[in-house]
Amino acid sequence: MHILRSSALALLLSASSIAALSAAAHAQASISISVNIAPPPLPVYEQPPIPAEGYLWVPGYWSWDQSEDDFYWVPGTWVEAPQPDLLWTPGYWGWNDGAYVFYSGYWAPEVGFYGGIDYGYGYTGEGYAGGRWDHGAFFYNRAVNNIANVTISNVYNQTVVVNNNARNVSYNGGNGGATVRPTPQQMAAAKAQHVEATPLQRQHAEAASKNRALFLKQNHGEPAIAATPRPGVFEGAGVSRASHTAAGEKPAPATQMNGEQPKAGEEKKPAGATPMNKEPPKAGEEKKPEKPAPAAQLNKEPPKAEEEKKSEKPAPAAQMNKEPPKAEEEKKSEKPAPAAQMNKEPPKAEKPAPAATQTNKKPSKPEEEKKAD
Repeated sequence: MHILRSSALALLLSASSIAALSAAAHAQASISISVNIAPPPLPVYEQPPIPAEGYLWVPGYWSWDQSEDDFYWVPGTWVEAPQPDLLWTPGYWGWNDGAYVFYSGYWAPEVGFYGGIDYGYGYTGEGYAGGRWDHGAFFYNRAVNNIANVTISNVYNQTVVVNNNARNVSYNGGNGGATVRPTPQQMAAAKAQHVEATPLQRQHAEAASKNRALFLKQNHGEPAIAATPRPGVFEGAGVSRASHTAAGEKPAPATQMNGEQPKAGEEKKPAGATPMNKEPPKAGEEKKPEKPAPAAQLNKEPPKAEEEKKSEKPAPAAQMNKEPPKAEEEKKSEKPAPAAQMNKEPPKAEKPAPAATQTNKKPSKPEEEKKAD
C-alpha cells in the first residue's frame, strides 16, 4: 500500500501509465490517494439541520490513513461556499490501473463527475439536486435539505428519485463498484477553472483523521460521528450517528411470521383455551340458559300441579322444543290428560291422543260430556 500525492504523481508515473488512465480518472482534477483495498460501503445517517442560510451540504466520505493502514470516515457537514455561484463536486474512489484511487472534490460553477456515487441529500450520483444559484442567491430544495429550523425565503420543492442501493457502494469500477462513466459535459466541467476545498473543509478532514472513533477498525462501518452541523464540530447538538441500515426497515419477526401484533402472549390465552375446552372465552355468561336439570328434560318425574308450575321458570320441555315460556297462561285453562303424562310427552299438547285414551282404559272427558247431555 502506498500514498501518491498530486505533486509527486508526475515523477512516479511514466508517460505510458498516464496515457492508460481511464476516462473517469481524467474527469477529476486531482489524485490524492491510491490503495489496493476497496473502501467500505457508505453508512446511512440523518442530515443535521442547517446552521444558517448560505451553507451548502458537503457529503461525508471514506479517506485513507497510511500510518494506520486503515480507512477513516470524514463526516458530512454544512459548508459556506468560497464565493457565490459555486457548487461542490464531491470526491470519490475509482478503480484505476490495479488500485483504488481517490479523486479530490472541488468547487466549480457546475457539478462535475463524482463516480456515479449516490451520497444522498441531492447528490444522486449525477449532478446536484439539492439547490441552485440564482443571481447570487442560493435557493434550497426543501425536499432533500434539513432547513426547517431556519427561516429561509429562497426555497423550492422538487422531488428527487432516491437510488436505494442496498450496499451503498462508495467507489467506481473494480469489483462491485459503480459502472457509471463521465459524460463529455462532465469531462469539460472537470477541465474548467476550479476552487479547492476551503480551509475549514481541510481542517474538518484533518480533525477526522485524529479521531480514533472514526476509523473503520473501531466503528466497523458505523461511525458514531457521521455528520455534523458545522466543520470540525464533532460533538453536541446536531451530530448524527450512522448505521448500515436506515431506521424502520426491520419489521418485527412476530408480525411477519404470525400476521399478528408482537404482543402474542395476550392472544394465546383465548386461542388455546377455546379449542381444548370447547367453550367460548366468556363461558360464565353463556351458561345461564343451561340451568334445567337433565331429569326434567327427560320427563322422568311426574308433572307438578298447575299452581306449582306458576312459581317455577319455564318448563324444561319448552326449553328442549326451543319455544318461549309464554305458554303458561294457555296451560291454566287446560287439564293435562293422564295419557300425556304416561307417554312422556311435554305438557304443551293441547289435545290428548285418542289412541292413548283407549290404551289406558280410563274414563275421559267424553263421559263428563255425556252426563251433561
